[in-house]
Amino acid sequence: MRPYLPIRFAVAPMIDWTDRNCRYLHRRLAPHALLYTEMVVADAILHGDRDRLLGFDPAEHPLALQIGGSDPGKLAEAARIGEAFGYDEINLNVGCPSDRVQSGAFGACLMREPALVGRCLSAMREAVSVPVTVKCRIGVDEQDPKPALDAVADAAVDAGVSAIWVHARKAWLQGLSPKENREIPPLDYDRVYRLKARLPGMFVGLNGGLATVEAAAAHLTRVDGVMMGRGAYQNPSDLAHVASLIHGEPPEPIDYGAVIDDMVSYAGRHMAAGGRLSNVTRHMIGLFTGQPGARRWRQILSERAVRPGATPELIREAFAEVRLDSPAEAAA
Repeated sequence: MRPYLPIRFAVAPMIDWTDRNCRYLHRRLAPHALLYTEMVVADAILHGDRDRLLGFDPAEHPLALQIGGSDPGKLAEAARIGEAFGYDEINLNVGCPSDRVQSGAFGACLMREPALVGRCLSAMREAVSVPVTVKCRIGVDEQDPKPALDAVADAAVDAGVSAIWVHARKAWLQGLSPKENREIPPLDYDRVYRLKARLPGMFVGLNGGLATVEAAAAHLTRVDGVMMGRGAYQNPSDLAHVASLIHGEPPEPIDYGAVIDDMVSYAGRHMAAGGRLSNVTRHMIGLFTGQPGARRWRQILSERAVRPGATPELIREAFAEVRLDSPAEAAA
């Protein structure tokens, strides 16, 4: 078994959200978090524009590449390519319920095929020297979550994975959209706790319904790691609490001025490479959630970043509309 990174907190892979621009912002706020790419399909890695699909800023480390697929050979080669790009971890998606993954018989569909999951993970693990992990659901459709999750977990352990991340809900492959699958199936944290108790030597991480870092931290008495998704994206400033609530460091106010300066510089580099300002600013919309002036911040970025001629200085213009609660933050 490959040794796992010293991870206690991760930001979940989220399609259309956790691209390289989003991850740069998240890293700026949470230096210790493990960040994940969006799911990238193995065939795309093998045949697509790898620099576009897999490129990242060195500041994003530690960074995991999540791959989708069900062909062990293709997954192994995709994992090998990912390692060569410099990723710190390769993760197999066994949880996404979208129509796209169903048509390709991977993602959450693999919950029904634990033996195939094991073969895929074994092939990936043999192909790379970095940790190989899996992210799964507790079951799909009418499956009984206990044997369903145990079967996939046991296959993963036998394959030599370094960690099992579990989204503590079933996925319904028929009748629910991907968005509904993140909200409607009931959470079952106890099922994940029981898995960890049954596999004391395996890293088991919990995902699903963790709206704040504080709420996530409360689970660390029962599992090894916690993973936030939508809460981290919609209120990225909460990620600044990872250092104190997860790692026990002294709490410090966010130096928003420094964050803004960094993001202006980053946006400038992104645009110089041919990108658009809105590629960066769309991930910053929730940065001042709950602060006076947040509505105006959102309005400026949403409406003006997409206009022709918009420059990174627009971020500073929007920041000038925010009135921070803390004097220390306001002075930063």
